[in-house]
Amino acid sequence: GNDVGTQYRSAIYWTTPEQEQVARELTAVYGAELERRRLGAITTEIRPASDTPYFYAEDHHQQYLAKNPFGYRCHANTGVKFPDIS
Repeated sequence: GNDVGTQYRSAIYWTTPEQEQVARELTAVYGAELERRRLGAITTEIRPASDTPYFYAEDHHQQYLAKNPFGYRCHANTGVKFPDIS
C-alpha cells in the first residue's frame, strides 16, 4: 500500500526491563510463526521509551478514527493467529 516509511512503522517503546523482555519474547514467538509460513520477518521497532522523542501528531490525525469511523482498514492482515504460549 501507500503507507510505507518510518512514519508508519509499528513500535513498542518499553519503560521497564520486564516490558522489554515480554516484547522481545512475543515478537520472537509470533515472528517464528510468520517466517514458518513465509510471510516475512517482524519489523517492529523495540526501544526504550526514554531514548525515543515523542511528538504529538497534527490535529487532523488526533482521534482520527473517532472523526472518520470508516477511515482506515488494515490491508496487511496475515490471517495468522497468535500461537498459544500458555
